[in-house]
Amino acid sequence: MRLKLTPAMWVMLGVCLSVIAQAAPIEVTDARGKVIRLQQPAERIVALAPHIVENVYSAGAGDTLVAAVSYSDYPPEAAQLPQVGSYKLVNYEAILALKPDLVLGWASGNGEEAARQLERLGLTVYVDELRSMEDIAGAIRTLGALAGTSARANQRVDQWLDRLARLRANYEQAPPVSVFYQVWNDPLQTLNGEHLVSDVIRLCGGRNIFADAPALAPKINIESVLARDPDAIVASGMGEERPEWLDEWLAYPALQAVSEQNLFFVPPDIIQRHTLRILDGAQLLCQHLEKSRNP
Repeated sequence: MRLKLTPAMWVMLGVCLSVIAQAAPIEVTDARGKVIRLQQPAERIVALAPHIVENVYSAGAGDTLVAAVSYSDYPPEAAQLPQVGSYKLVNYEAILALKPDLVLGWASGNGEEAARQLERLGLTVYVDELRSMEDIAGAIRTLGALAGTSARANQRVDQWLDRLARLRANYEQAPPVSVFYQVWNDPLQTLNGEHLVSDVIRLCGGRNIFADAPALAPKINIESVLARDPDAIVASGMGEERPEWLDEWLAYPALQAVSEQNLFFVPPDIIQRHTLRILDGAQLLCQHLEKSRNP
């Protein structure tokens, strides 16, 4: 005999299932491989890197943030958050005084000891380390789960992934371009193949000439750049303006990038920050590399 549920019974069943879902703990695994468990969505969050702050807003959970670190300036309202140090040096006492139910850390920025110290103080810490475009999407979905805003986070991510797929399709058959990505000029510094920027370069059909460097952000010399003779040089710098030191390469006219006038600039906030805005930087980089293919 099959039991037939009346409309009222269906409503009651839905309410019960909703209560069960809300009572279920939230479990995610962070970049350390550690399982982070919350009994309920986080309501007071401290974020220890500018990109994490931005990603919390993208996940629809900006109102849960109670503190950030220096240079957390996007979206504009993030600049109004109290600061608890920098991503390199956090103020543990200030964080503890805020009584957060979740602290969001950055593995390669804050360092391993920061998370351990916060956990010794009794705080719950989730640590990220984003090395690809897909990692960014996954991080925002995770932040949505931790803050109870999954519906908004997933909708934003799905739209972003559609844009990523279209951009990738535009350049997946493009002829390869060798690229020197210059973070700074003194000391001369670049990024290796493990860094997120290299994923952006690959998206545009480029090849990072220092992808094989052992360090994530190695310091190099001019001779090594000359020896690898890139088709294009892309500089980041510190702000929205093209750095003057990019033109120092004009002193080496034999370089392919110089002879073909392929000295380009992409603002660091839209290519080096691990956020959804990286597609703005990717689109600009792809346009630059396309110019180097069609001088």
